[in-house]
Amino acid sequence: MHLAQLGADVIRFDPIGGGIDYRRWPVTGNGNSLYWTALNKGKRSIQLDLRSDAGRELVQALITAPGDNAGIFLSNFPNRGWMEYSALAAKRHDLIMVSISGNPDGSTAVDYTVNAAVGYPAVTGLGDDPGGRPTNHVLPAWDLLCGQQAVIGLLAAERHRRMTGEGQLVSISLADSALAATANLGYVAEVMINGSQRKNLGNDLYGAFGRDFATADGRRFIVVAISQKQWSGLLEATGIADAIATLEQELGADFTNEGDRFEHRGRLYELVDAWAGARTLAEVGAAFDPLGVCWGRYQDFAQLVSDDARCSEENPMFQTIEQPGIGSVLAPGSPLHFGAEERGDVAPAPELGANTEEILSDVVGLGSGEIAALFDSGTVA
Repeated sequence: MHLAQLGADVIRFDPIGGGIDYRRWPVTGNGNSLYWTALNKGKRSIQLDLRSDAGRELVQALITAPGDNAGIFLSNFPNRGWMEYSALAAKRHDLIMVSISGNPDGSTAVDYTVNAAVGYPAVTGLGDDPGGRPTNHVLPAWDLLCGQQAVIGLLAAERHRRMTGEGQLVSISLADSALAATANLGYVAEVMINGSQRKNLGNDLYGAFGRDFATADGRRFIVVAISQKQWSGLLEATGIADAIATLEQELGADFTNEGDRFEHRGRLYELVDAWAGARTLAEVGAAFDPLGVCWGRYQDFAQLVSDDARCSEENPMFQTIEQPGIGSVLAPGSPLHFGAEERGDVAPAPELGANTEEILSDVVGLGSGEIAALFDSGTVA
């Protein structure tokens, strides 16, 4: 989808009737997947009988089609058999294939099994479960990260091909994406060098000042002070600078240091708790915004859609589109905005197999009689 929204002609091929995600929740009342349509915006769709030799030969012909802008294949199917890189490269020597697996050894994994292994559920939540039960998150962060890293790998391989004429197989695993991110953020070194690991701190921000606070009208917000400017703005907005100075003397602390703010966060939270609890959310915003305090209101998905201008057509990234099988829906284009050109229209997801005939004609190069025979035999749909 990222590539399609950057201008690539992305062709998705599915078994006839759709793959395992074609009806994935959330779905509409008539069973159409909001998940599938949201993630397949801007692509073209072809349905084939992937169990038949004829269907597989068509997919191979599609993958290895001629042309400078073709011969690029992104897959999370196993790299073996009729879709193995060597078999495909034999039909096009400069083929680029990006192969996504679950684990680096090729075994199965999904976001949630990978997340369980890399440690984050152990530091998520409040830590008050008597059985020490880990807390999962609902955001498939590793799916999102791995997908974007696959895009980077594909674009790098395409650049290499333009410079050298060489194709190549690029491999990435979901687990490696998660492991690299975990190590790059210091969690692995913290265990190896310090002999310690983080505790689950609830909504406290590790290593700095940050937490959620309740307002007088029953709302909650988070405020974060990492930089000195953010900290100074918070003190000025809340009017607690004198109380903070007194607390520094009492504790022998220097709250211009984010480590000291973290170590003594409980005492600092008491001051902000009292200030926030005497004000409405609107009053908090009126105090914070002019001083550039780094904060955000908590809102559910419904409040995001109804109340937040960033999730509306006021944000140029969004457009209301007519999605076949779904209806009128607010949809984002690419979050990247290139100054050299205007944002294009957001394209909806295709209906399953909507482009089968044109793909067989324009990309694979079949004639009308050949295409009709494939439909009649049930090889394509």
